[in-house]
Amino acid sequence: MKNILFILSILITIISCDSTKKTTSTNVETKDVLPEKVVLKNFFIDSVTVKKHLYTLASDEMEGRGTGTAGIEKAAKYIENEFAKIGLSTFGDLENYRQTFTFKSRRSGEDITTSNIIGVLEGKSKKNEIVIVSAHYDHLGMKKDGEGDLIFNGANDDASGVAGVLILAEYFKKVGNERTIVFAAFTAEEMGLLGSKHFGKGIDASKFVAGINLEMIGKTPSFGPNTAWLTGFERSDFGKIVQKNLVGSGYQLHPDPYKKFNLFFRSDNASLAKLGVPSHTFSTTAIDIDKDYHKVTDEAKTLNMTIITQTIQAVAKGTESIINGDDTPTRVAIKEGKK
Repeated sequence: MKNILFILSILITIISCDSTKKTTSTNVETKDVLPEKVVLKNFFIDSVTVKKHLYTLASDEMEGRGTGTAGIEKAAKYIENEFAKIGLSTFGDLENYRQTFTFKSRRSGEDITTSNIIGVLEGKSKKNEIVIVSAHYDHLGMKKDGEGDLIFNGANDDASGVAGVLILAEYFKKVGNERTIVFAAFTAEEMGLLGSKHFGKGIDASKFVAGINLEMIGKTPSFGPNTAWLTGFERSDFGKIVQKNLVGSGYQLHPDPYKKFNLFFRSDNASLAKLGVPSHTFSTTAIDIDKDYHKVTDEAKTLNMTIITQTIQAVAKGTESIINGDDTPTRVAIKEGKK
């Protein structure tokens, strides 16, 4: 009888261990989960939330988020609501998350009123030193006529980046930040970086120690999986700081390989960089061969949620020492009349 009980106890132990292994495997082995060494602190960034933001902002309902349209207004309200849920405060003397301004369209000659959406996480020990995390939420709107798909959904360009801003705001709200972080969804980028230029006119640039801009982070870059590239890498040591922080993470950051496209000056980071701020853009898209860039085919279904999630996690890890005041990137110097 003792032998039978002993054998039964061994069998129960084996079954129990096997069950535990299966449960653990089920929890971690999904295509949207990073290797354990890359998961950040005590806050898990999951692809489900990333997907929610991306598919909402790039939906047909947003009508391509053209600046000054009803579609971009829907996107603005969505971002405002998410900032409120996270618990961000307002920027400067603004009464709400909107920084509203009016400009004259070069194309139509009409006055267009639009808004940057801006939220703030005040820093703890270094609240007067600011890091800005940004992406543009506008896109090209809709074709005026034609057949078939008429909507420029702008999933990769740049709903993916805005999803990153929202996720990073939630992340740093939970883990804390020594420096103040400004989270900005800029408008009218596609019309000449107008939203970020307007923002830059009203700030003391000397207080901004770094700019983290996210642009088109939804596809596999030319460097392969688990990589991103950074515009203007050689213009400050921002990129080297990020590379140092990513050592051992399984993720790598590379300098911009598309120098002929002059990308450092074609996204919202440029508006702050021209003021001396070490502001750079992270991207993962092979821009030279991307068949969906500024096409109606730039839809959410063409993007990879794992890539976006991994990139957001890598940006959080890579910039952590800057956010917490341990590292301060060198300033950018741009000679007048030169790029």
